Amino acid sequence: MSSRDLILSRIRAAVAGAPEVVIPRAYRPAGPEEGRVELFAERVADYRAIVRLVPVEEVATAVAAALAARGARRVVVPAGLPEEWLGSVPGLERLGDDPPLGVTGLDAADGVVTGCAAGVAETGTIVLDAGPGQGRRALTLLPDYHLCVVLADQIVATVPEALARLDPVRPLTWISGPSATSDIELNRVEGVHGPRTLEVIIGA
Repeated sequence: MSSRDLILSRIRAAVAGAPEVVIPRAYRPAGPEEGRVELFAERVADYRAIVRLVPVEEVATAVAAALAARGARRVVVPAGLPEEWLGSVPGLERLGDDPPLGVTGLDAADGVVTGCAAGVAETGTIVLDAGPGQGRRALTLLPDYHLCVVLADQIVATVPEALARLDPVRPLTWISGPSATSDIELNRVEGVHGPRTLEVIIGA
């Protein structure tokens, strides 16, 4: 018997004969549609992320402006990112991930541009699932700058709504603002577990 089987058998023995517990499921599964985009923008900004809310037809212009303001010339571009989002950026060196970029290559890049799988208005959270335009998890953890495009129809009001849209077998990354920790004496340190700068363009 493995250690895992031994532990599970002890748990089963301990709870044998215990009454069945009814778990309440009365939480609010959905929120209002109205104002979700504006609330998402507000909550993302609360996390000290840079937020640009633009008409969807101006996403490419906003991406170009964001990269220019950052001085980003070499950026990681995951497979499947809409070509039109980067089409108006002159002189941009696009770093593909096929073959996969190593740690040194990702660290040397000026940033990464991605889309997302969903956005949650109540929590200001962006969800990536390694789908088209998002790439593997390392692409958004190692570069110091992450520029993420979120479209209005990807934004839902609540976490349960986001979960209903997502595939649980995919590698999900939930992002709430730039990487930061206050573990040591409550001093905020950014860039510990991911990019220090998160910029979000919301195409509405």
